[in-house]
Amino acid sequence: MAESNFVDYVKICCRSGKGGRGSMHMHRAKYVPNGGPDGGDGGRGGHVYLRGNHNYWTLLHLRYERHVFAGHGGNGGASGSTGADGADRFIDVPCGTVAYDAETGEYICDVTSDGETVLLLRGGRGGMGNKHFATATNRAPRYAQPGEPMLERTIVLELKLLADVGLVGFPNAGKSTLLGALSSARPKVAGYPFTTMEPSLGIVSYRDGKSFVMADIPGIIEGASQGRGLGLRFLRHIERNSLLLFMVPGDTDDIRREYEVLLGELRSFNPELLGKQRVLAVTKDDLLDEELRQLLAEDLPEDLPHVFISAVTGDGLSRLKDLLWEAMNSESNKLAAITQRDRIVHRNKEIGSFLQEMSDEGEDDVIELLDADEIEDASDEEFFGLDEE
Repeated sequence: MAESNFVDYVKICCRSGKGGRGSMHMHRAKYVPNGGPDGGDGGRGGHVYLRGNHNYWTLLHLRYERHVFAGHGGNGGASGSTGADGADRFIDVPCGTVAYDAETGEYICDVTSDGETVLLLRGGRGGMGNKHFATATNRAPRYAQPGEPMLERTIVLELKLLADVGLVGFPNAGKSTLLGALSSARPKVAGYPFTTMEPSLGIVSYRDGKSFVMADIPGIIEGASQGRGLGLRFLRHIERNSLLLFMVPGDTDDIRREYEVLLGELRSFNPELLGKQRVLAVTKDDLLDEELRQLLAEDLPEDLPHVFISAVTGDGLSRLKDLLWEAMNSESNKLAAITQRDRIVHRNKEIGSFLQEMSDEGEDDVIELLDADEIEDASDEEFFGLDEE
């Protein structure tokens, strides 16, 4: 089986640049005896940034670039010359990427908009040259500051897709079929469970040129919070959705119970998901007659908007889009979106479960940060500036 191009979890190693050494140079010129110190400062090391880029929708490009090293600062030179600053490194990630420290599970940052830039590692400051240390009693200092050392960190990047509507349901509930019917997305559709193995996004067109984004995730089953099926690893992709569309087939024995099971699994993953707007879609409506449809409607939760749909025949799809648009643009949902933007809290991950999570994602390999060849071994002549002219 070919490896999927959708990558939403990756571990990378970052290293900022070290600061350059200050120079210990003494001024030398014809007819200028005892010219005094004129050593310049070292340049700063390069920073490492995380930057949102709307042209990316997956972390695939970082799977093949596990090491991100910024440039080192240049050493100071003669005549007060300052060393060059090290080159900064920018890690471009899709909008909706969250970063954690791979060693401790500590939350670092969350990049949600295009062009948003977050400083991950600061480069070392350059050392001061000997000209700064000249005093009335020490006219020719033979010492200068070394540059600050580089910083190293291993981080885990976790992508949470940005969408307006998230589809939640058991396998074979018709989620991929609905996404294909409402948008130009073409997710895999088949007659067996777990056809969808990775999230899919589709843009649903609405009236007057309006549209919204719908996210389809792999189906969850009862006991997913204990690791059954595909577990709950894909549910992070609906954490940012403003609306959850629950999908239950109309030929199910007990629609209300399946809905409550889905709610229970969401509660096990993240209780805050229950505070989102919810709509229930009863799928496979083409298999029901009017009498059965009325009987099923009587048993559905009263406070939950619902609609009967068939993605195959198109029945109820217009009503579904109206219902979703009304729910997304309701005053309560707008207020919730505003307050949620200000109060989203990313908690530090418990290290035991974090290590297990990295193992499940295949990101538990130890990545060496430093090479022996990277360690600079300066000679005495170079260190003391005796070779500088």
